[in-house]
Amino acid sequence: MPHAVAIIPARFNSTRFPGKPLVSLKGKPVIQHVYEQAMHAESINNVLVATDDKRIFDAVNGFGGRAVMTSVSHASGTDRIAEAAMGIDCDIIVNVQGDEPFIKPQMIDDVVEALNNDNRASMSTLAKQTTDLEEIFSPNIVKVVFDSVWFAMYFSRAPIPYYRDEWIVQNTEHRTQNTDSDILFKLKTRHSSLVTCYCCYKHIGIYGYRKDILMRVAGMPEAGLEKIEKLEQLRALASGIRIKVKETSYDTFGIDIPEDLRKAEEWLNSSS
Repeated sequence: MPHAVAIIPARFNSTRFPGKPLVSLKGKPVIQHVYEQAMHAESINNVLVATDDKRIFDAVNGFGGRAVMTSVSHASGTDRIAEAAMGIDCDIIVNVQGDEPFIKPQMIDDVVEALNNDNRASMSTLAKQTTDLEEIFSPNIVKVVFDSVWFAMYFSRAPIPYYRDEWIVQNTEHRTQNTDSDILFKLKTRHSSLVTCYCCYKHIGIYGYRKDILMRVAGMPEAGLEKIEKLEQLRALASGIRIKVKETSYDTFGIDIPEDLRKAEEWLNSSS
């Protein structure tokens, strides 16, 4: 069995929510929830937090976890975990987002399994089917399309695939002025059963990498499509790196802004 390590990138100075890895959620810092979930993954030999802030470093060590300090200049979590991985002897590295306390251990095992089962794959990730129109049309929910053997073809903030003959927006001469809610209203009023008719796959932002591929991706310049969509995985696709997609039945969400903490508390209460 290949040696697999989970690395959790965690920086303090988030633009929208500074200090969020250390914010308390049901009596534990958010980063501890993520770490403990990763520790329960059967395929993982070790878990490590890669941070740029001593407060996070001390907190992780304080609850018995393992952390390493990385540069403050990294532009992305991929760059941060690549630095942390340089001195680690392993075959597979899983990038577990530090702001997703509801990640399931099985989700981590799934991205490792996807690499183990297909040697054509250099990276792996997860996707979940959705028929929720608000998710499908939301630019905050990334969608993915893949080929017949589940290799990613494209990721986008736009709804893909786009049902051209059904999703017709009225007043096409003013189409650029329509908001997402305008589009949803028009679609729902024209198709009462729309929710059960159409589906997309939303991307779940966890990645498995073969170690050499992680180092390669981290060293690449930002790609054109990546700049447009603000999606880092498009850098890998643009360079021909194959990303295996595995379907999951699990859902999760990241804590991006302070208001998300209330939703997180409700989620924990409902599942306890």
